[in-house]
Amino acid sequence: MIPRRKTRQIQVGPVPVGGCSPISVQSMTKTDTRDVHATVRQIHALEAEGCEIIRLAVPDMDAARALGPIRGEAGLPLIADIHFDWRLALEAIRQGVDGLRLNPGNIGAEWKVREVVLAARERGLPIRIGVNAGSLEKELLEKYGHPTPEALVESAEGHIRILEEMYFTDIKVSLKASNVMRTVEAYRLFSEKYDYPLHIGISEAGPPFSGMIKSSVGLGILLAEGVGDTVRVSLTAEPEEEIRVAYEILQSLGLRRRGAEIISCPTCGRCQIELRPLAQKVEAILKGVNRPISVAVMGCVVNGPGEAREADFGVAGGRGIGLLFRKGKVIKTVREDELLDELIKLIESSS
Repeated sequence: MIPRRKTRQIQVGPVPVGGCSPISVQSMTKTDTRDVHATVRQIHALEAEGCEIIRLAVPDMDAARALGPIRGEAGLPLIADIHFDWRLALEAIRQGVDGLRLNPGNIGAEWKVREVVLAARERGLPIRIGVNAGSLEKELLEKYGHPTPEALVESAEGHIRILEEMYFTDIKVSLKASNVMRTVEAYRLFSEKYDYPLHIGISEAGPPFSGMIKSSVGLGILLAEGVGDTVRVSLTAEPEEEIRVAYEILQSLGLRRRGAEIISCPTCGRCQIELRPLAQKVEAILKGVNRPISVAVMGCVVNGPGEAREADFGVAGGRGIGLLFRKGKVIKTVREDELLDELIKLIESSS
């Protein structure tokens, strides 16, 4: 198990973040928050995928007032994403959210920040300081020339200072950029100085293919170094895809297990069955499985039996046939055209 960096623990509704708690998975709704029905529907879909915390954009007062009805129908902890207007933060708190994402430095006068802090403290709500390279303060851009890791950390420090001076420390922090190594270095620098829990992610990572790669590399580096208490994968895609990718990243590092892990060979000249369509069908069928299982779909006699034996369930193909495995033991030999059905039956009978 990867040793985790020791951080303070905060509570986002019923979900603990930091300390020794599991690394939580979150996303952000991509609906118009003012459309309560569409937003609740998306939250329910995300919950079914394993999302544990959900953030909602609050661009105006109508969106803030919609949070109450959404709260009444949503099972996940809600984070209100606020910029510039302290009144939106106060209304979001009144509507029953479980936390805020805001940067106190862009809220304005100190008395406005103080009102928000007092209201959050009274309800026991945490505040996430969310620093993004794309919205860094003008003075820091002038000082550093562009959003360097040092600039991101200095921005976070300025916002933290405002809250700490008001004796508010129920804080988590993010320092995101679309550049992978800039993001990684910013989190490293911050982790050397502070023990606040960290929300990690690569901001604006991109469309699914490139975004998954950038997120996997960046988050993989940080998580392997023990950095990160809650994660969000940011993709130009449906938010459910963000959740699936997040769990795959965590599962690959042994940090969380949820759903089916598919182990399949890339195929080569030794493969003697139609493996690619078989692996794709297995993945599609098991997409809705939430219990943590490993399933090997292998195509030749070199690595196939070994990988299938180590998985919870597996098939190892030969010429027109395949061996069916469960927990390291060969169950039976079946014809190639029966492999899919027999494998799925075996998995379902063991649930």
